[in-house]
Amino acid sequence: MNAAKRLEIFRRLHEDNPEPKTELAYSTPFELLIAVVLSAQATDVGVNKATARLYPVANTPEAIYALGVEGLSAYIRTIGLFNSKAKNVIETCRLLIELHGSEVPQTREALEALPGVGRKTANVVLNTAFRQPAMAVDTHIFRVSNRTGIAPGKTVLEVEKKLMKFVPKDFLLDAHHWLILHGRYVCQARKPRCGSCRIEDLCEYKLKTSDD
Repeated sequence: MNAAKRLEIFRRLHEDNPEPKTELAYSTPFELLIAVVLSAQATDVGVNKATARLYPVANTPEAIYALGVEGLSAYIRTIGLFNSKAKNVIETCRLLIELHGSEVPQTREALEALPGVGRKTANVVLNTAFRQPAMAVDTHIFRVSNRTGIAPGKTVLEVEKKLMKFVPKDFLLDAHHWLILHGRYVCQARKPRCGSCRIEDLCEYKLKTSDD
């Protein structure tokens, strides 16, 4: 895919949704961090239901740490892998208190040193909470990048690096959200909704299927 096509794709995505947002509910960087940790192998809807119960009671490192693993588990038991997630969150809270003055760090290295925080989670926090150019490649972004031809790659890291290189700079800060939403609602895994896709005429998957 050439640069002109990519530019037009993101121009249209921006035109349709000028200020895209994560579908996770949060009001502080800490709330976002915990929500993203909880969202592994879970839906945003499910996480939001759990945090709607948790955050009014505890939404700081100190308050969640005071709950302990068992206390936290009671709020998040509707989420998959809640036991291991509760342990990671409690340990993360301890480290935030002891090492970072209860603030969420703003570097990938410091974030990835927290339990349950991998590269994808760190990138979400850096991009969404701190507005740093970062690309959190989840299953939706991986699929859309490969299927459309925007940034094809065999691994998540390869796709991430290509997106950081190929997405036009003016659109880089919001590209993560546009691609996730496009994959979630339009370019779906089992059957892409090509007929109602805003970028259908620019998509290399559509072009290939037309040729076939």
